[in-house]
Amino acid sequence: MAKTRVLIIDDSALIRSLLTEIIGKQPDLEVIGAAPDPLVAREMIRAMNPDVLTLDVEMPRMDGLDFLEKLMRLRPMPVVMVSTLTERGAEVTLRALELGAIDFVAKPKLGISSGMKELAAEICDKIRVAAQAKLHRHVTSRTAAATAAPGAPAAKTVPDRYSRMSTEKIIAIGASTGGTEAIREVLVRLPPDCPGVLITQHMPAGFTRSFAARMNTLSRIAVSEANDGERVLPGHAYIAPGDRHMRLAKSGSNYIIALDDTEPVNRHRPSVEVLFRSVAAVAGRNALGVMLTGMGRDGATAMLEMRNAGSFNIAQDEASCVVFGMPREAIAAGAVDEILPVTAIAERLLQELAHVGVAHRV
Repeated sequence: MAKTRVLIIDDSALIRSLLTEIIGKQPDLEVIGAAPDPLVAREMIRAMNPDVLTLDVEMPRMDGLDFLEKLMRLRPMPVVMVSTLTERGAEVTLRALELGAIDFVAKPKLGISSGMKELAAEICDKIRVAAQAKLHRHVTSRTAAATAAPGAPAAKTVPDRYSRMSTEKIIAIGASTGGTEAIREVLVRLPPDCPGVLITQHMPAGFTRSFAARMNTLSRIAVSEANDGERVLPGHAYIAPGDRHMRLAKSGSNYIIALDDTEPVNRHRPSVEVLFRSVAAVAGRNALGVMLTGMGRDGATAMLEMRNAGSFNIAQDEASCVVFGMPREAIAAGAVDEILPVTAIAERLLQELAHVGVAHRV
């Protein structure tokens, strides 16, 4: 089997060396070159035609984002960003995902050598996923959001008449690779009085707060990183904090959020399985489930539990997924009622809410 050919782009000689060592140990991966900046990388891409790039977020001579934007416009290819665990690093990384990067790896703040080696399996897995992922351009939606009048919603394709404000209905969303953009496509189409939305996106600590803040600026609903014990309200979306599981719970007649740092499930914390299982148990037929793009099968078993409890479940279709793994597994498990393009999911959720009418009481 042909090896996946990787070009490393990073201004740090240490990072270039560590990534070369980590990737080079894999029998199915091959480092074909390492560039200290995007200008050198540009010539190496022309000469070597790599399968995947790893790209540092901030570099001299040409910013990583500027390079990525030009690359995705002129010669699209799979890119895994190498980010820093800072607020600035998180914001730049989210912008890179908007521009079309497949995924990112967060460099450790301390102990770079040992920390990067601890991330070896994650780095190599993300390169493998990137090599197989579909490239999606987000220029149209990004440009529309950027040029919208101040205070205007980023998208408004769902008629508000479909919406039913309810403290009993819950929308639960799970996503992984490619999920930040897929989540945006859903959230910007939800009206201000939609049911509460709980979201588990595979993302490390330090990035979910910036992700939630970005979604909040683009959406008509309020989007925030979830806090333990807070009440789930209509017109709000809650994103599981990086490195903490999020569960749905009840306090009296109110839904509340419960966070914990118990062991990873399906290798993930936060885990979609944990969220969906709690939604099945607590919300039952008052729940609507959504499985978005991502690698693996996290959440498939629990989504079937949701459906068996009476929920209405949607999976993102293969054509609009960056990686079809998680939706495919949910479909194979018999957990899904409908399969839709990501841009049609919000409207279908609200049609279902309008069809059901008054919420069933749990």
